[in-house]
Amino acid sequence: MIVLLDSAPLGILTNHKANPASEECLRWVRSLLSKNCRVILPEIADYEVRRELLRANKLAGIARLDDWKRKLEYLPIDTAIMLQAAKFWAEARRRGTPTADPKALDGDVILAAQAKLIEPNDDVVIIATTNVNHLSQFVDARLWQEIE
Repeated sequence: MIVLLDSAPLGILTNHKANPASEECLRWVRSLLSKNCRVILPEIADYEVRRELLRANKLAGIARLDDWKRKLEYLPIDTAIMLQAAKFWAEARRRGTPTADPKALDGDVILAAQAKLIEPNDDVVIIATTNVNHLSQFVDARLWQEIE
C-alpha cells in the first residue's frame, strides 16, 4: 500500500502539543511504516503546511516538518503532475463539482494528480486526508484514521 499524506494529517504530525490526535497520528504513521507501507509526503502538502507555519513564525513546527520530510519519501511536483492537475480541475468544473474557488491554485487537484501518477506495481494508492469529498472524485481518498 502507498499512502500520500494530505495537509491535515501532516499538520497534525508537526504539532508540538502532545494531544490525543497528534499521538494517534504518530502511532498510525509508525504502524504503516512498520508494515512496509510507503508513506509519502507530497510537495503540495508540504507547501500548505509550511506556509502556515512560516506565517505564524512557528520555527519548531518547521523543524518537525523538515524532520518528517527526511524520514518519509518526498514526492516533488513536476510538469506531468501539473498537467494532470489541470485536467482534474477542468473535469471537476464541467461536472459542477469544483474543489476550490475558480481563482485558487487548488491544492486538492494537485495532490490528486500526484496520487494518480504514482506507478504502483499493483499496490493500492490512497490519500490520507480529512477532506474525502473533494479528493475522492479523482482518486482513492480516505480519512487517515480509517487506513490500516
